[in-house]
Amino acid sequence: MLAVDRQREIGVKVVREGSVRVDNLAELFSVARETIRRDLAKLEEEGRVKRSHGGAVRIASSDYASTFSERRIINIEEKRAIASEAIRFVEEGDSIILDASTTTWQMAKLLPDIPMTVLTNSIKVIVELVRCKNIHVIGTGGEFSGSYLAFVGSRAEQAILGYHVNKVFMSCSGCDLEYSLSDTNELQAELKRKMIQSADSSYLLVDHSKIGTRNLINIAKVDVFDYMVIDKKLSKKDSELLNKKNVEVVVSG
Repeated sequence: MLAVDRQREIGVKVVREGSVRVDNLAELFSVARETIRRDLAKLEEEGRVKRSHGGAVRIASSDYASTFSERRIINIEEKRAIASEAIRFVEEGDSIILDASTTTWQMAKLLPDIPMTVLTNSIKVIVELVRCKNIHVIGTGGEFSGSYLAFVGSRAEQAILGYHVNKVFMSCSGCDLEYSLSDTNELQAELKRKMIQSADSSYLLVDHSKIGTRNLINIAKVDVFDYMVIDKKLSKKDSELLNKKNVEVVVSG
């Protein structure tokens, strides 16, 4: 593995878990501890982490894990499976919202070319749907975020609230079933709230690694969603909790 790829994965791991240990990383990547120390020094220099005794910790204001290029490589097979399951809920004539998550991007890749409307703030989704001649694509516009390859801000929020759709499909960076969904970015979180408000039915697409994690910005309680589409690694305990909250769990193949 190249150093840049290893550093990227370490950066994601720090933001996801809050802290990492040199010894554990050395074992995980099968490299010397000194190599990991150099990686952490580089990440600290770039403002991604803060080194601590024996490892590194997350920087409170860091939005590093939320960049599209970082998120798209995490649990990619699970995301593809979730996306494949999610498109089963899309019907001809639907109007839907797809957020700027990497899972809905995978979903856009699989959408059948049938008459429907897709409203999105994601550049990646828009580009993916160019191939579909029967899908009416509406972009929100707004302030462009290079980290997310998406539009955010007040103009994007106004655009979302200007439409009423049948279904919204979205993801998040953290999903604490007892608490709420969360994100690392305020603008993204606020736009997701508007998306939920604009839809009759809401579908949360998350892989198991996000369950039990919390990030800085709260989005909404889990029970505002009608369905959660997740991979096979959801625990029985969490599945039962979701059922109590009247959220229908759909497990991807």
